[in-house]
Amino acid sequence: MTFSPEAPQFQAPAGLIVGWRDGAVVRATGIRYARAERFGLPVAEPAATTPILATTPAPACPQVADPLLDQVLGKLFATLRYTEDCLRLSLTLPADWQPGEQLPVLVWVHGGSYVTGAGDLPLYDPATLVQEQRVVFVAVTYRLGLLGFLGTEGGSPPNLGLLDVLAALRWVQYNVAAFGGDPRCVTLLGHSSGADAIAQLLLVSGSTSLFRRVILHSAPLGLTRHRQAMIRAMRRAAGSLRPTDALSNVLAREQNVVKAAQGFGLKSAMPFGPQYGALPLPPEATIERGWTAVAPHVDVLIGATAEETRFFAVIDPTFSRLARLPLLGRGLSRLLIWISSYLIYKGPARTFARRHARGGGRAYEFRIHYQAPGSPFGAAHVVDLPLLLGTPTSWATTPLLGQATWEQVNQAGRQVRQLWADFARTGSLLTPVIIPGVLCIKQA
Repeated sequence: MTFSPEAPQFQAPAGLIVGWRDGAVVRATGIRYARAERFGLPVAEPAATTPILATTPAPACPQVADPLLDQVLGKLFATLRYTEDCLRLSLTLPADWQPGEQLPVLVWVHGGSYVTGAGDLPLYDPATLVQEQRVVFVAVTYRLGLLGFLGTEGGSPPNLGLLDVLAALRWVQYNVAAFGGDPRCVTLLGHSSGADAIAQLLLVSGSTSLFRRVILHSAPLGLTRHRQAMIRAMRRAAGSLRPTDALSNVLAREQNVVKAAQGFGLKSAMPFGPQYGALPLPPEATIERGWTAVAPHVDVLIGATAEETRFFAVIDPTFSRLARLPLLGRGLSRLLIWISSYLIYKGPARTFARRHARGGGRAYEFRIHYQAPGSPFGAAHVVDLPLLLGTPTSWATTPLLGQATWEQVNQAGRQVRQLWADFARTGSLLTPVIIPGVLCIKQA
């Protein structure tokens, strides 16, 4: 293996890692943190005896394409490389980092309803956040769908994707200091199902030794309870899956599994996900006590956008037809958006924050009001992400930002990035915070 002597090198417990310079940041990408056989538990990657060339993006877990999602995010998924060998992470840090400097660490857990997405999706480029706020950003890729979140009776474990994230967090604790990160100042940052996964990780015994703070964007906590009947129907639809089956067969079965979940109410909007009572999670009856017990040890910033489910109302043909009904259609659509947004996202976020505060922890609740001019999505699910992550090029291919210029988005985002970095550094915010047209924050 050859590499330029000018390439940034990091001597970590994992081995000598060779990254690459990218303007004002340095990246080390696609680093394997664990390995796993199909349907098997993740096994931590041993220290490398030869240099690790970390210069290509982490591959994505194989997944079933969602044509409705493509309407909003364009063809970004087409740029990804897919492989089951996807237990990788990528780090981004300021190019002017000095040896001995200890920076706050943000660990990104991507969303996508536990069935789509990847840590290195271009929409999640952290370069601006890293450069402005001087943080180390770690993006984690983990198993999804049938490969990571269903399991079989007496067979493969159901929470493999969650165990993958735990393995990544252990890697971060052991190695992030070599990249200028402070392992005592780790904040988990997640969006949608990624935020839900982080909330569930709080219930794992000993997990809070791996991080100090969490930031939860649009966690669908209203969908995570009382799922046993739906899971049984999904397992019947999955049938007998073997580690040796063709990947195409597994992905085809996944589509059948999603169909089997329909008819179970709101929960069917996110059929895959962590299962209580299976490794590493406690029984569902104990989760309230579990979240209360960890409250003094973790700082929480949790919230949602003002019109979360408007995202789905715009792209879903059923909602679109409803909005076009004469006289009552538009008003009925707005009512359904308000009710579903509250039940799935906003109400559970408020409950989570208040319970955390009652348990002796610091908790802040935020609400994103940002609306891009000319966008049909308004203050919907995902509209908060370009305020934190991504580039003009990656977001330009989506209709989410309407007629907004990147300068307008960046101006609003700069204030959000500052607040989020302040929280990552200290766990404390001077509230209430009101940025007109962008967001508000209050302490629970």
